[in-house]
Amino acid sequence: MDNNGNWNGLMGALASGSADIALAPMSVLAEREIYVDFTVPYYELVGMMLLMKKKIEGHSLFKFMEVFEWQVWLCIVAAFVITSLLLCLFDRFSPYSYSNNKERYKDNLEKRVFSLKESLWFCMTSLTPQGGGEAPKNISGRILAATWWIFCFIIIASYTANLTSFLTATILEQRISSLEDLTKQYKIEYAPMKGSTTETYFRRMAEIEKQYHIIWKDMSLNESMTPRERARLAIMDYPVSDKFTNMWRYMQESGLPEDIDDAINRVITSVDGFAFIGEATEIRYAELTSCNLQSIGSEFLQKPYAIAVQTGHPLKNNISRAIMLLLNERRLVALKEKWWNDNPKKETCPEVMKESDGISIKNIGGVFIVISFGIVLSSLMLTIGCFYYRRATPVSKDVMTRKEDIPRIKENQSPPISRDERDETPEKSRQGSTRHHSCHVLPSRDGPRSLPP
Repeated sequence: MDNNGNWNGLMGALASGSADIALAPMSVLAEREIYVDFTVPYYELVGMMLLMKKKIEGHSLFKFMEVFEWQVWLCIVAAFVITSLLLCLFDRFSPYSYSNNKERYKDNLEKRVFSLKESLWFCMTSLTPQGGGEAPKNISGRILAATWWIFCFIIIASYTANLTSFLTATILEQRISSLEDLTKQYKIEYAPMKGSTTETYFRRMAEIEKQYHIIWKDMSLNESMTPRERARLAIMDYPVSDKFTNMWRYMQESGLPEDIDDAINRVITSVDGFAFIGEATEIRYAELTSCNLQSIGSEFLQKPYAIAVQTGHPLKNNISRAIMLLLNERRLVALKEKWWNDNPKKETCPEVMKESDGISIKNIGGVFIVISFGIVLSSLMLTIGCFYYRRATPVSKDVMTRKEDIPRIKENQSPPISRDERDETPEKSRQGSTRHHSCHVLPSRDGPRSLPP
């Protein structure tokens, strides 16, 4: 109804007499019942809801690597390589390093030479809670190592603090869950369909707030009242908020969709987001037939659907009896089941992660790929190391003997020694040793003297 009291749409056709019946999802409103008659409701209570675009999160096995941007990962790798090279250079050129001053640290149990391999390993283990191990001896190397440890601490703390929230971003993200959330922000636009009952509701609520403000202002500034009475009223602040006034102004700035197709198109294509406020049946059907849409919050301002006829029309009672018969035979329930649950246009959408759900293997499976790669690589390096060791290590001639030399060695061997001969051998050996070490006595002026053997 416009400001002149004229209806448009189906209500206008019924009020003007150009139509007898308005067969549509028409809400029963007290304002409409003044001009038309409604039959028995043929559909349950229907309220208003929000329709928004569903944010579909893609799955990635290496999602844990997306905590940092690729530029950050490149900078970490560059810092790792540069620090390792500097540790190696400092250890080689510093006069106080263990490589150049081993005599000074000969009693020290920690004797680590920071070659390039050891420097790389030191920096790599420092990036983990395992620690880097023995630090350099020289002051320059220790300063660099301490700086690297601070760098690693900040990187590890930043990564671990954001990993869980990053993997569960769809859970922890603050979303619009009600009409109140929409009123507290100005990034996402929202509006009802032009000419709908929803538009009428918000427009009327804004008008009521304006009327309340006028009444309160007239009451507070009424000059016919005594100063004492006005002073008593001045203590009360304005009791009605301007919530719907601001919402209606923002809806007009956002622009009202012309029809339901225009509203759904704006919801899907909007960059910053658009929330359509409409009747629950329209929104639930749009959600049923598209996986890109989702209904938000619960229904509010519920009203039944009924068939409208001209005032005093004889078809009203006949249609009401037919609706009651269909309800008793559960025909309307069967029709609802057919078009809502068994609808051929219904799309099967993937399940959305809930707050009670954990991190799925689709987002953390890359960790298992990493450890599998490490196992395969270490096994391959073990095989290559064993093969290289056998090819590179020289074979000793005293240890390894060719097969053709074995008979010749056996011919040159002495015969085996019997047990009796083994028992006599120590005595003969001691006697030979005594004879060998005996002293010869020679004459001299001072008497006999012995010569060393």
